[in-house]
Formats: sequence, C-alpha cells, structure tokens
Amino acid sequence: MPKEKSLEADGVIIEQLPNAVFRVKLDNGYLIKAYIGGKMKLNYIKLLKGDRVKLEMSHYDLTIARIIYRY
Repeated sequence: MPKEKSLEADGVIIEQLPNAVFRVKLDNGYLIKAYIGGKMKLNYIKLLKGDRVKLEMSHYDLTIARIIYRY
C-alpha cells in the first residue's frame, strides 16, 4: 500500500513551551502544538515567537504537528 501524504499547513508561533515544543496558530485560526522536525533540530535552526512556519500533520491526530520549514 502506498504511504499516505501528510497534511501541510502554515502558521505563526505564538508561545514557546518546554522541550522544544511550540504553540502555533494556523492561518485558519486553530491552535495546535508543534515540535521541531529532524533536519531543523540537526542543523540548530532557532525558532522564536512570531516566526512563520510550515507544518506537517498526520491524518490521524490533527492536534500535533511537525515543523518542517521556517520562512
């Protein structure tokens, strides 16, 4: 079976939580938790409050996402 494509969305970081977790407000108004993706953590990409980011979400749990890009 082919792997399902994950959902992508854009948002703004509004709060920094412990353990490299962030609260992100999506463009459609929803608030979700997001963590830093693998390559961003490996390359020490710093994220601050107010940064625009691209998120990747699973179809199964839409309350948590992975941050894959910082604009």
